[in-house]
Amino acid sequence: MKKFFLFPIFAMFFAYAGAASAQTVDTSNPDEMMKTVTQQVMDQIKGDKSIQSGDISKITELVNEKILPYTDFRRTTQLAMGRNWRTATPEQQQQVTEQFKTLLIRTYSGALAQVRDQQITYKPFRANPDDTDVVVRSTVLNNGQPIELDYRLYKTPQGWRVYDINVLGAWLIQAYQQQFQEKIQQGGVQGLISFLTQRNQQLAAGKAAS
Repeated sequence: MKKFFLFPIFAMFFAYAGAASAQTVDTSNPDEMMKTVTQQVMDQIKGDKSIQSGDISKITELVNEKILPYTDFRRTTQLAMGRNWRTATPEQQQQVTEQFKTLLIRTYSGALAQVRDQQITYKPFRANPDDTDVVVRSTVLNNGQPIELDYRLYKTPQGWRVYDINVLGAWLIQAYQQQFQEKIQQGGVQGLISFLTQRNQQLAAGKAAS
């Protein structure tokens, strides 16, 4: 059963996870890191008509240049696949990661046009100095409606990295685990790759999800 995580606000994860070059981002503090990149990238989106219009090439450029330094999408994909990740070859792992990333970009690119003057409130950050996995919690006021938007990060030698997001109580990784499992049961890891590739081709052609 197909279960796409269709919350338009999810696209803001891509925006928040990147950072403009105007200010150095301190990746040693997860709370401050998210606050800094949120403001920087919202400003960038407001000034970029191409992103506002949903230009997929510009959005992909934003993801590749601004997001990857602050996220670990490979970890996201690994957790979504669960035990099946270990049965995949290195090449298959790379293919699933790239196709999954492309799927999310194409699925939610249109929502970036909605990013304007949303008000963001961060909840008090609670973590111990020796924690290596934390959650930064926030609330986005979108058209008068409060939306829970939380980020899960883990500590790496290069600083903190985002690997999961929670919107309205639903975590991204959990939302895709069942679908990934079903596709792998039906056709193995290659079946999952084929499914993701086909969905990306359909979205690129402008076909609505069925």
